[in-house]
Amino acid sequence: MGTVAQPTNLASNSRNWTECCSDSSDSPLKHVSFPTSKASNKQNLRPHQISRIYDELFQIHQKLQQHNTEVEHLTEVLKEKNKESKRLRSSFDALKELNDNLKKQLNEVSEENRKMEIQAKRVQARLDNLQRKFEFMTIQKLKGNSHVAHEMKSLKQEKVPVSKTYKVPLNAQVYELLTIFMDWISDHHLSKLKSEESGMDGEKPVLGFASKRNEIQEKCVKLLPMMTEQLQWMPFVNAKLHEPFVKFMYWSLRQLDAGTQHSTMTSTLRRLGEDIFKGVVTKRTQNNYLEHSVENKPKTAAFFKSSNLPLRFLSTLIVLKTVTQADYLAQAFDSLCLDLKTDEGKVLFLEYQAVPVILNHLRISSKGLLSNVIDSLLQMTVESKSLQPFLEACSNTLFFRTCSVLLRTPKLDLQILEKLSIILQKLSKIKSNKKLFELFTIHLMLQEIQRTTHPEHAFLCINLNSTLFNLGLTKCNSVASNASH
Repeated sequence: MGTVAQPTNLASNSRNWTECCSDSSDSPLKHVSFPTSKASNKQNLRPHQISRIYDELFQIHQKLQQHNTEVEHLTEVLKEKNKESKRLRSSFDALKELNDNLKKQLNEVSEENRKMEIQAKRVQARLDNLQRKFEFMTIQKLKGNSHVAHEMKSLKQEKVPVSKTYKVPLNAQVYELLTIFMDWISDHHLSKLKSEESGMDGEKPVLGFASKRNEIQEKCVKLLPMMTEQLQWMPFVNAKLHEPFVKFMYWSLRQLDAGTQHSTMTSTLRRLGEDIFKGVVTKRTQNNYLEHSVENKPKTAAFFKSSNLPLRFLSTLIVLKTVTQADYLAQAFDSLCLDLKTDEGKVLFLEYQAVPVILNHLRISSKGLLSNVIDSLLQMTVESKSLQPFLEACSNTLFFRTCSVLLRTPKLDLQILEKLSIILQKLSKIKSNKKLFELFTIHLMLQEIQRTTHPEHAFLCINLNSTLFNLGLTKCNSVASNASH
């Protein structure tokens, strides 16, 4: 290709561009040619074309420089990342080593703990053996003393018998005799509760009766701890004797209702309730005086979980009297509701005068149990021979005062209110109860509830109208009107 003539005004630019591209074998100028004119030997050059090519090449050069700068920057970043990765790997290795050491220490501690547990079991086994040996020696000693006493008595060398305290009676007939006495005392003395809540005018008991009642309470306070201890021996006693024993404890507890609370009885009552709820299981060697064979099999005595309804019912009431754990109480009320579905259960409820026991839990502080408490009372309102005696047992100041306090609770649950309204409606049929409704202003509270209850709650409205009608506070047609709705 021939030499291209350049204009003087582009000479310097052309040189710079040539120097810039001197290292390129494929320089664009080598391929650029300009048309020649046939009329002249000189070739004409267009300046704007050269300038555009130069600008494009210059931009490419700048981009290459920027790319190199970016590559260098990314290289530095990569180096930093590699350094950080090495630091993290070093930290990870250190943590892994520390974790391995901790695992090793944990394994050592676990092994030591296992050895200590084995040692503790051995010590416990040794202790059990010593305990059994001591009990066996005690029984042998009791045998020897009994034999000597019998010989001395036969020879008439002992005029006055020597009294000794035995943990286990010499024969089962002693327990049978005691349970007969317990039955007699329970039925003819302890069960004769004179409640101050039965009066209308708040009359106080006669002074002589109060003094006698205090004496009975003091005796019960002395007896209950000893009877609680005797529960541990119930597995060795004939199961038919459990009911009179538990009944005696129940009526002794009921005697304490109207008395002063004894702080010394707190732990005794808690233990009594737990033993009655859980039952008693013992592995002690059975005494030869109770049976003719010596056995090491576990002995059990079930009370709350007994299959015998009277015993189970009494045990349930004792749990409700002594226990404070919510889960125990919930199970007790569930058991009570099931038993009250039977006619025998309803009879037992009345026989053991259980209304005050239930009312003790009919309060807003027992919110979780409130529905269960009312359900147990509702079971007694089912049509049966026990209905009228139950309503009479509720026709006292204790029941109406408890209901009054409950009705004053703000935003009382609707279901609770509906259930309570059923009981109040049935009580309102007894004419003498009108004074009790008025005494505790329950009739006014029922009128206010009736006024604020939404008509959609038809069941509650009907019960409220019926109750107020029985009390002579509404007309008959209001009940019929609500019933029609």
